[in-house]
Amino acid sequence: MALRSRPLPVLNQPKRCATAKDSPIRPSRMTRRRFAVLVAVQALMILHVLQWVAMGSTLGPMEPSESMETVKHGIVTVGFIVFALAILSTAILGRWFCGWGCHVILLQDWCGQLLHSAGIKPRAFHSRLLRYLPLVLALYMFVWPVVYRLAVAPFVQPDLAWDGFSWRLTTVDFWATFPGWLTAIPFLLVCGFLTVYFLGQKGYCTYACPYAGFFVPVETLAVGRIRVNEDCEGCGHCTAVCTSNVRVHEEVATYGMVVDPGCMKCMDCVSVCPKNALSFGFGSAAAGRARKERAPRRWDLSLREELLVAAAAVFAFYSVYFPFGQSAAKFSLPLLFASGISVCAAFMAWKSSLILQRRPTGFHRWNLVRDSRIQRPGLVWLAATLLAYSALADNLALNAVGWSAFQHDLKVQVSDSAVFGGEREKITPEIEAEARAALSLYEIARPVGMGGWSLFPDRGEAIALRCAWLSAVLGEYPQAESLLRAAFLEEPREPIAIMLARTMRAQGHRDESDEFMRAMVADHRAWGALEDERRNWLLSEGRVAEAVQFARDLASFAGAASVERRRLATLLIEVGDTSQVEEGVSIARAIIASDGGNPFAHAAIATGLLRLQRPAEAVEPLRRAIELDPSFPQFQEMIAEALEQSGEPALAALARERAAELGAQRGTQPRSPSHERE
Repeated sequence: MALRSRPLPVLNQPKRCATAKDSPIRPSRMTRRRFAVLVAVQALMILHVLQWVAMGSTLGPMEPSESMETVKHGIVTVGFIVFALAILSTAILGRWFCGWGCHVILLQDWCGQLLHSAGIKPRAFHSRLLRYLPLVLALYMFVWPVVYRLAVAPFVQPDLAWDGFSWRLTTVDFWATFPGWLTAIPFLLVCGFLTVYFLGQKGYCTYACPYAGFFVPVETLAVGRIRVNEDCEGCGHCTAVCTSNVRVHEEVATYGMVVDPGCMKCMDCVSVCPKNALSFGFGSAAAGRARKERAPRRWDLSLREELLVAAAAVFAFYSVYFPFGQSAAKFSLPLLFASGISVCAAFMAWKSSLILQRRPTGFHRWNLVRDSRIQRPGLVWLAATLLAYSALADNLALNAVGWSAFQHDLKVQVSDSAVFGGEREKITPEIEAEARAALSLYEIARPVGMGGWSLFPDRGEAIALRCAWLSAVLGEYPQAESLLRAAFLEEPREPIAIMLARTMRAQGHRDESDEFMRAMVADHRAWGALEDERRNWLLSEGRVAEAVQFARDLASFAGAASVERRRLATLLIEVGDTSQVEEGVSIARAIIASDGGNPFAHAAIATGLLRLQRPAEAVEPLRRAIELDPSFPQFQEMIAEALEQSGEPALAALARERAAELGAQRGTQPRSPSHERE
């Protein structure tokens, strides 16, 4: 018989590990290198801010959240370009950007090292449902605006305009989209320390970072991965040093490479392998790969507990991130901060449920429940959870109350002259009813120390101003003045000062109001709106000489082309006698000598010449004003008047037609240039 070769089954005999179980893990060379890169990234961010402070303008923020401006309004920002490049590179190299370019990773790694130094090793938290939160947040931030514009807005907001794509790569207000220090510091504590302490190393990246919602699925397409060769003995050193919560030794044994999308290419596993069996290389991707059988993945929670944790996370998120419209009572944190709070609160709720069930559980060094008895640390945990959720519930409820108050407040449409100027007959019973409803709800949303229910003091000033305005609408001026004085004492601000002066006058305290405005103008030279308030009030009282002298006093301390000098010139031209009009024209000409690009200075000269009955001379400065600002309809109206008085009716008619066209484009009626911003 002819012999034929047949393949025989080979028994799956695991390799014998020559590395002793108690052999020390060699230090990773990559840890310090990666830390140096992350510190360099942080240093560049600081230099970016310093350059803006020094020069007044700079390249726009490189924060991925700036991409929201692109998907919402079509404005291509630097942040969008950086985010797009990071996603594209992730499709090739894997999730490297998170490990080597994110400043929040630096914070988490540093906090992890501090905990290790204190003898605390954060344990990774494993949840089925919570890991989808980053994807949900990513879709909300970057996909929902597009869906809304294309599929929802045509039905609910048909007037939503789309101006096309535009570029905005530089900025003069670098910090406009970033929170202040009072938000930034708690963010660092929660998203840097607390997420690591509760959820393990990279806990924020795994469960709260919206950018990970895109990086994770794109990473499955990457051909660049941690790969293994035949020298691997399965010692587990790679898994022991991984700070991304990846079971590296299981992954490479099952797939020949790391397929877990949580891998951030920190390269620590490659560096510590005693056999140099691991390396970063290119080959097949994880997506679509025929996977071998593997042991079921271990989770910390049952399905029932998963639902509890998901509900707790949603509740906590909307308690501190309230997207439902604007309100004076609104207290809402940035989305990235809110996501960190939500996952930490969800973890606290899960642990508390175990404690209440008296199931054996602990947290780091502490036993929370032992022998079916709640221990003292368990009671502290329950108290902390109750306090945290009470604050969250308070904030959610008061945001809802504040939003309801704002809906009533929007219906109180009444002018300042009706409220403070003696035209109260314009305030109808319907307006008063809406004002009372808004006022009662705002009172509930005020901080606890001010008679409300809010545990957060940030609502205080904004609500106080709305309550003061609504009280004035109702004619309750003493109450309005009391609220305004308290708010002004806490933080002197120009809008409060203006409303306080008007409230005094509404009660007949005219001299007191005038003295207050004079004192505030002297103390706060940058309060131009308050200067306008006093000057216009003096004019309304017929005290023209005092108004002119007030403008002279302000201009005497200012430069030749200052706002105060322009206001003095405008005032002299509009209300002065012949000699004062000539003086105003002379001041305006001096302003042009220093600042020839100001169209309103040219218009002021023309106004003065028209008052002096010299219309032919007024045409040239008006033409210059139109040249500088061709879209301003009032300039066309003025030149039409000058041309008509100069005996050129045909040209005057053309100018009036142009003024009508510009007015229609603006949707406003022409007004005197003196009412426009200078």
